[in-house]
Amino acid sequence: MSRVCQITGKKVISGNNVSHSNKKTKRTFKPNLKIKRFYVPEWDEWVVLKVSAAGLRTIDKKGVYQAMVDAAKDGNLNRW
Repeated sequence: MSRVCQITGKKVISGNNVSHSNKKTKRTFKPNLKIKRFYVPEWDEWVVLKVSAAGLRTIDKKGVYQAMVDAAKDGNLNRW
């Protein structure tokens, strides 16, 4: 499960580098991932998640426990 956000499900996608002459070569777009520790008060323990910057904003908005529940429902978080 490398380079995948555990909250939002963002992952590496491919696209093209486009030169000035409009010549195209393949490249990858990588998500902005961070490995962060979060305290879950419902469980009274710390969890380590690999989250993107958008995932951090989601956690700030919903809270870490609700964000993890929603991610598990979407299939993004297969293990706590």
